Amino acid sequence: MYQPTKNGFSTPYVELDRQAWAALRAATPLSLTEAELEELRGRADPTSLDDVRDIYLPLSRLLNLYVKATRQRHGAVRDFLGEDDRPVPFIVGVAGSVAVGKSTTARLLRTLLAQWPDHPHVELVSTDNFLYPNAVLTERGIMNRKGFPESYDRRALVRFVSEMKAGAPKLDIPVYSHLAYDIVPGAVQTVRRPDILIVEGINVLQPPSAGRLAVADFFDFSIYVDARVEHIRSWYLERFLELRRTAFSDPRSYFHSMATSVDEEEARAFAMNTWRTINEVNLVENIVPTRGRATLVLYKGEGHRVRRVRLRKT
Repeated sequence: MYQPTKNGFSTPYVELDRQAWAALRAATPLSLTEAELEELRGRADPTSLDDVRDIYLPLSRLLNLYVKATRQRHGAVRDFLGEDDRPVPFIVGVAGSVAVGKSTTARLLRTLLAQWPDHPHVELVSTDNFLYPNAVLTERGIMNRKGFPESYDRRALVRFVSEMKAGAPKLDIPVYSHLAYDIVPGAVQTVRRPDILIVEGINVLQPPSAGRLAVADFFDFSIYVDARVEHIRSWYLERFLELRRTAFSDPRSYFHSMATSVDEEEARAFAMNTWRTINEVNLVENIVPTRGRATLVLYKGEGHRVRRVRLRKT
């Protein structure tokens, strides 16, 4: 059960290199096409069908086994209490830095998990939907800390996940626009009781404050997408410059001036300063410390290629 380490201590984790992890796919079929994968990939994210085959199909198989086991456990409790047999959502958390590829991971899992016959209804929710509106962040003087734990309406997020876990048939939540860089007034995402709910966000594994619940307390399984800081920095810069050439050119974009009023060197300098003063600080202070809370860690190397996987077995 426990793995020995170099220091002679035991650990409840198992670490597998890419080849060993890929072998655990077993007979799980690859039904995703290149065109479908293109729709799921994030900006400047080179995730390939080989990555789907080697990394995400074994992960979808593992999660399918987890869902079955969790349903059996919940069924035993319902039998004991004499309650009706109404399954509640299996909830998966996906965490990691800005630009590390967690959104692509979450979208891939949503697609692959929905292909298993026992749980075809899979919903994906980003915690960006629970950011405070820019007006609130500005009023509180924390607009420059957007993405830090205090910039989220954590009470509303915990309430949403708690009500989903309790079997709520339908819930409406706010909608965040990356184009407008703000919550969209009046817009809602309707989440109808799914078989599996994936909650994706940089801070979803944050521990609770004293005497309170955290969103991670409701997770049945959690994933942390990890990489070296210098790699994430490079990916962030690549993505920013790609957005400058594409989405930022839209006049409705919050960052439209980056595409029209400054040259590429100025845009690059702005992105690097944003990374250094905001995103890297958040990563080091708030995100990396939650990695040990994850059930599974995907370790990426250059080019977003997953090199190894760590799985908690207990």
